[in-house]
Amino acid sequence: MSRPFSLTGRNWEILTDIIRNYISTGEPVGSKSVSEQRKEKLSPASIRNVMAELESHGYLAHPHTSAGRLPTEKAIRLYVDTLSARRLRPFEADFVETNLRAASSLEERLDRSSHVLAALTHQVGIVVSAPLSEAVLERVQFLRLSERRLLVVLVARGDVVRDRIIRLAEEIPAEELERIANYVNQNFAGWKVSATRLEILRRIEEERAAYDAILRRLRLLYLEGFLRGDAMAQIYLDGTANLVESLPALDAERLRRLLQALEEKEKLIELLDECIRDDMRMSVQKGPAGESLCVRIGLEEAYPAMQGLALIGAACTLEPGLTGRIAVIGPTRMQYERVMSAVAHLAGLFQGLSETN
Repeated sequence: MSRPFSLTGRNWEILTDIIRNYISTGEPVGSKSVSEQRKEKLSPASIRNVMAELESHGYLAHPHTSAGRLPTEKAIRLYVDTLSARRLRPFEADFVETNLRAASSLEERLDRSSHVLAALTHQVGIVVSAPLSEAVLERVQFLRLSERRLLVVLVARGDVVRDRIIRLAEEIPAEELERIANYVNQNFAGWKVSATRLEILRRIEEERAAYDAILRRLRLLYLEGFLRGDAMAQIYLDGTANLVESLPALDAERLRRLLQALEEKEKLIELLDECIRDDMRMSVQKGPAGESLCVRIGLEEAYPAMQGLALIGAACTLEPGLTGRIAVIGPTRMQYERVMSAVAHLAGLFQGLSETN
């Protein structure tokens, strides 16, 4: 009578040896290479028996053209569960903080962050900020371009600036525009843009708005969408070339579809949000300072073009009142501990910066 299978002891040791070997080389792993690398010597024949059993339980796959085995996503997911993010080495931490603190605005900081992630992990670095409607308003300014054309400049916390040209149904004199800007800035500085829109709408719908000159004029601006926030989140991405280099076996058509997927930013944001929300298909780890890290092995169900890829991400606060997402996308054979450490450090650094603002 055969003993029941258990993924412990020698079985687990050999599986982790295979996974580490695969992450290092990207090639199928044979019993001979596992035997040579183990401290406790086992014959290749004994290791082949264990590998066959691991394969029968769905932890290894056997490419037809090779005598070696590849770990499955199921196996890599279990392996990742045993890992934890470490603190970055001092020179790496200095590299991150020097780049972020040199930024003159939040948008520049987000752009630099995607570059930093790509440089540290040699994969694709992604940073996403919530739509401007969720940002905290600092001030608005109006600049007349012609009689009925107006440049609206909206400044949110973190020196996030958006401008929009709107056309008015009737002319508003420059001195009235200044009074309207003062009204908005005095009443709503420190409010979220979305909450400001709702409150202004409530005020202009009150009966007293008919007798208030500022609110009558403000209604004209409101109808033209002067406080309309971005329709979608902003995304910053760097390191596409790293992914191409780490997937040399891709044929031209698969590579084209993958690059196209990375360019479709709206879908990429949806993928990131889905992966971070979906507890069923991901591992949730903790960073050195308690940051929650989400590790999703296998992205093809959400996006077929991303077959064979994995995502490591974290939600964080970019500025008081403004949330964001930080993530790295790479092949399933990426260096998980290194990537987890980089994502955790950056998420923690943003949190610290937002608390000091």
